[in-house]
Amino acid sequence: MKNRKIRHRSKEDWILDILKVIVLSVVTIITVYPFWNIFIISINDATDAIRGGLYFLPRKLSFSSYMEILTKKTFLGSIKVSVARTVIGTPIAVLATSMLAYSLSRKDLVGRKFWNLLFIFTMYFGGGLVPYYMVLKGIHMLNTFWVFIFPLMMSVYNMILVRSYVESMPESLFEAAKIDGATDLTVFFRLVLPLAKPILMTIGLFVAVNQWNSWFDAYLYTSSQSLKPMQSVLVEILNQYQTGGSVSQQMSNAKSGMTVTPDSIRMAATMVATIPIIMVYPFIQKYFVKGIMLGAVKA
Repeated sequence: MKNRKIRHRSKEDWILDILKVIVLSVVTIITVYPFWNIFIISINDATDAIRGGLYFLPRKLSFSSYMEILTKKTFLGSIKVSVARTVIGTPIAVLATSMLAYSLSRKDLVGRKFWNLLFIFTMYFGGGLVPYYMVLKGIHMLNTFWVFIFPLMMSVYNMILVRSYVESMPESLFEAAKIDGATDLTVFFRLVLPLAKPILMTIGLFVAVNQWNSWFDAYLYTSSQSLKPMQSVLVEILNQYQTGGSVSQQMSNAKSGMTVTPDSIRMAATMVATIPIIMVYPFIQKYFVKGIMLGAVKA
């Protein structure tokens, strides 16, 4: 065996590596610790948490705050709305966006440059909130579940990512498919969709996060409590317990023997709203990086 030359690391290399570790460690702590602190407060006994001093582990394990939230009829109903709008809205948005992107990527499309400029124009200029509200009212979409689906069905930014990805595919693939007699729908469903899986998973994540976290549209376009998503109910809970009066209220709750406090409710509600969407990311991480890089090759 040939002797391998061992490269001796210089003092500067060691210093640089140590600095990298320190900086990344600090960034990780700053990013992760607030979320961890919210978690341990949410699973700690609510009256015990008033004493403070909770940093890394709970002192008295308790899930009373979660039980208080999950047993509320309004909160359970709001979870169903959030799940429904995410599960239904995401595939519809991905399909509509990818179909439009494929159409605008075809060089034989009549007026291709005009249609691309028209969609890009909408990214910079809009009619405003009041005209948008009047349009939704005119098509009888207010106070319905579909007001969460159709208005968010199209994102020009996501369309540009998918269009750029499709344009990066070899043109010979499409020519060969057309020679074999494939129609545009056949090419799209049997060729484009399988090959564009990374970018489709990427925009799917964007849409899912947007649908899950969206709450302001429920205030604007719905009045029925049964149509409020989880984030809207969470905002109501956060507004219900303001910081100014929370200390006295927490002390009175503790004296009366209540097992929850405003802070514990806020922490538990935050965890319930955040954890589900976080759990999705590890399953599509490998597609996310590849999709966002390849989709941004062209403008």
